[in-house]
Amino acid sequence: MPPPMRSPLDELGLNLTRRRFFEQGSHLLGGAALASLLGEDRAFANASTGSAAVAIDRVPGAIGPHFAPKAKHVIYLHMVGGPPQQDLYDYKPKMDEWYDKDLPESIRNGQRLTTMTSGQKRFPIAPSVFKFAQHGKSGMWVSELLPHTAKMVDEMCFIRSMHTEAINHEPAICYMQTGNQIVGRPCLGSWTSYGLGSLNKDLPTFVVLVARSSKPEQPQAIGARLWSSGYLPGEYAGVSFRSAGDPILYINNPTGVSAEVRRKTLDGLQALNQRTLEQIGDPETRTRIAQYEMAFRMQSSVPDLTNIASESESTLALYGDDVKNPGSFANSVLMARRMVERGVRFVQLYLNHWDTHANVVGRLKSGCKDIDQACAGLIQDLKARGLLDETLIIWGGEFGRTVYSQGGLSKENYGRDHHPRCFTMWMAGGGARPGQIYGETDDFSYNIVKDPVHIRDFHATVLQLLGFDHQRFTYRHLGLDQKLTGVEHAHVIPDLLA
Repeated sequence: MPPPMRSPLDELGLNLTRRRFFEQGSHLLGGAALASLLGEDRAFANASTGSAAVAIDRVPGAIGPHFAPKAKHVIYLHMVGGPPQQDLYDYKPKMDEWYDKDLPESIRNGQRLTTMTSGQKRFPIAPSVFKFAQHGKSGMWVSELLPHTAKMVDEMCFIRSMHTEAINHEPAICYMQTGNQIVGRPCLGSWTSYGLGSLNKDLPTFVVLVARSSKPEQPQAIGARLWSSGYLPGEYAGVSFRSAGDPILYINNPTGVSAEVRRKTLDGLQALNQRTLEQIGDPETRTRIAQYEMAFRMQSSVPDLTNIASESESTLALYGDDVKNPGSFANSVLMARRMVERGVRFVQLYLNHWDTHANVVGRLKSGCKDIDQACAGLIQDLKARGLLDETLIIWGGEFGRTVYSQGGLSKENYGRDHHPRCFTMWMAGGGARPGQIYGETDDFSYNIVKDPVHIRDFHATVLQLLGFDHQRFTYRHLGLDQKLTGVEHAHVIPDLLA
């Protein structure tokens, strides 16, 4: 087993390096001697069972996984706003017979509504106007809007029974990212960074990209609260890359400031921060030292990362015509692949566009065009490079959409309100079971009838793929062993694992 999770007091002690060494040096040297005599696996054996841990690669400074991870990297594609599942992946042909009929109360069953539709006198059914077809050996139904993605269904693991309690965007996105509707908790990317550590000293462990929609409409607020490290040390927060201009603000030296001058300035700052660290032992000071050094190294690594001139035309063609447009979804997805190729652990990519209260038909056509070829291309590209098996791709939003129309309804168009009771997500690679279709909803895509998956279960399953037992992957904060999955029951879904 790996060493136990560090508490904040332990973190503080690790920062008081000189004093800590002389006070407890005998214990440290004894432990080192024991490890050298017995070997790492026996030295970190489970104290309760005595069984040795699985032999796994350990990154210096990382907590280390509980068992060998199937996924070493994550690319999380979050569709901000909540994609309508019944127009994309949850085929409901019986709804054609229900056009403009009221949603039965037995189906709604008193479900909480948003203020945007709670005042409607009627809840008329809006069948999807899009055609569906089955694809692959799995027979997954996919909308005509996603022809490229449809070709990849046997590489993908679909969950059609996701559900949440959150019904509005801010708490729902926060819930999906951090396991809690209240801001201030660490997000999945920060937990991954904390647990697995960095594979590249010249790039951040956790990077955030916010792609631009080709036809933006009703965007939701996306900000650093979603990639915060919360109560984890600040070094585990996400680093946001910009979609236009310099990828990182102030990454280039000002006119007249040479690299030598910048290095001398940083050395002076580091000396001052190191003195403060030795005197006070604040972990945030250690984070500041590390981030200054990372920023200096990124002045060389980031220009290379963002220069796609080295990519072959055949590779660029996988992602579509928009791939050379900086900030586009296609370009951002290619950046994500280049990042994991260079050792970035977690790439969080957001795309605003999916808050379809009106004009579902028009907005889905442009939104799906933005993502379809790029998502399929990412899977193909990672597979061709031998990276798909160790890279987990996640696609989904914060909730689903209602089968009834918000506002006006016609045969050609309609709107859909927020719907937390069921929605669809998919995964690919990284140990997710390919060709899997998990969970079922009723004929209205309104209630789950088989194999529900709560956000907590989803997080537990993702952590399992990353090599962590979600019950034991904790951090001591406010006197409690805090977890991504919280205190309520959560369980790993074995059918989602390869």
